[in-house]
Amino acid sequence: MSRVSLRQEDAVAVVSFSNPPDNYMDAETESELAAVLGVIETDASIRAVVLTGGKPDVFIRHYDVGILLDRSKIMRSKQMTFDPARPVPASLIHKCYDRIEAMAKPFIAAINGTAMGGGFELALACDIRLVKDGPYDLGLPEVNLGILPGAGGTQRLTRLVGEAKAKELMLLGRTMSPREVKEIGLASLCVEGDVLAEALEIAKTLARRSPRAVGHIKDLITGVSYRSGEEGSARERTLFCDLMVDNRAFEEMSDMVEGKRDIRDPELMKNKKKYWSDEND
Repeated sequence: MSRVSLRQEDAVAVVSFSNPPDNYMDAETESELAAVLGVIETDASIRAVVLTGGKPDVFIRHYDVGILLDRSKIMRSKQMTFDPARPVPASLIHKCYDRIEAMAKPFIAAINGTAMGGGFELALACDIRLVKDGPYDLGLPEVNLGILPGAGGTQRLTRLVGEAKAKELMLLGRTMSPREVKEIGLASLCVEGDVLAEALEIAKTLARRSPRAVGHIKDLITGVSYRSGEEGSARERTLFCDLMVDNRAFEEMSDMVEGKRDIRDPELMKNKKKYWSDEND
């Protein structure tokens, strides 16, 4: 049975994860995700991506701890030692999450239930997160097993919520409710109903945008933590000019000058209360 499935709705790819009975992340899931990302990366008809759990009430529960224990036994039997001066190479899961973060196409995590450890780290690699309201555990509680988030979690969570909150959550090994995830700014919406439907609505809005503009904006925002202010500003100026000579940008700016369009998206303006009020808190 496939652990990672891909279907397409118009210009949106929907990627679902299903590994019954517990929906754990494992090596097979990593491999299938890598293959799906290859399809998404090369298919120009796909302009936005939604990731969600294929099992009700579970996004990806976490990485299979039994597999981690087996790896621990092998490392210990070989008396392996580790030092940051000799960095461990990136494995497939790291490469997958880095590809999601670096890809020009926007990724939305429709978190339809529990997501901890490696599952939550996958969501953190996405550009936008939506959570389903309910009695679900979300976060990075690895310290409760004597380990730490090892697939980018310490880095991405800290960049998103700041050092103080990241330390509180990861040092205590505390999970969050969907509403708290929304309150601290990790999720754009906490949805009482169908979180996938909400994610698809946003993804289809993104898919209508200029792919080149979307890719450039994602590149600049994602790179803020990696570049100096001077480097970031220089890159912004350059990518702005790259869009100024783009055919689509020229046509859309011309339409606005001629009164045929507005700089605001009419659909988003109709839903302004939904996305920018406090009614979803």
